[in-house]
Amino acid sequence: MILLVDHLSKYSYDEKVSLNPHSLLLIPQQRSYIKVLESELLIAPTPMGKNERINAEGNPYFQVWFSETTASLQVQSKLKLEITAFNPYGFILQSGLIYPFDYFVYPDELLPALHLYRQVEDDHDELLTCINNAKSASRDHISFLAALVADVHKDWKHIIREEEGLMTVQEMFESQKGSCRDLSWLLMQMLRKVGMAARFVSGYAFNPELAEGHELHAWVEVFLPGAGWVGLDPSLGLLSDQNYIPLACSYHPLNTLPVYGTFGGKGKSRLFSEVIIKQLD
Repeated sequence: MILLVDHLSKYSYDEKVSLNPHSLLLIPQQRSYIKVLESELLIAPTPMGKNERINAEGNPYFQVWFSETTASLQVQSKLKLEITAFNPYGFILQSGLIYPFDYFVYPDELLPALHLYRQVEDDHDELLTCINNAKSASRDHISFLAALVADVHKDWKHIIREEEGLMTVQEMFESQKGSCRDLSWLLMQMLRKVGMAARFVSGYAFNPELAEGHELHAWVEVFLPGAGWVGLDPSLGLLSDQNYIPLACSYHPLNTLPVYGTFGGKGKSRLFSEVIIKQLD
């Protein structure tokens, strides 16, 4: 299928400000099922310079810098993508992995590279209860992950939350609801609690059943020896397939913002963001 993605981010400032260098994480990551046919990046005011870079976690991004003061910043990314079928279960795990497990054991040679992705940053006693419930209904690593992501989807209501930042794990257990980024943060802590490497993914999710309502989405990837990074969407309770288009992955959600930068001045900023995805017949 062919998808047209139109992603607009517009910042308005109370007064004219000087823009410091900005990072634009708006480049679809390399995936076997994604082919970028056309891409256009429109920025106003026109930056003095623009270059494509790669950050510490391997995410490609545009670095832009400016010379003039402005009362607004508008970034519009337009993509034409060819998407082919992708089987999220199409892998073979490395031999020797033990199931069931109390704490997941990675080969020694992988530990330095996975260290950041295994650190529990928002602990809660109830995390283990959820993990054990999923284990009791599973027979191997794959069925465990499928059960865990399905349980988060079943037990927490997915909501649209306009406020910035993340809900804490405690707040999520108390409210039993959260946005896609909150649910992803919760699932990451569950996986890390038992030693599994998990990272936050920000990108686009296309639902062919919807005529509208597509937007930026967040999900999780867990690292499995032999399979690599495997996508899990707690908002829908599924493994991620060809309808997921990742832009950035990181050990922490703050590192995946599509537009990131600072400005000099006393005025406050306001953000308007819109993503429109259309499928060509």
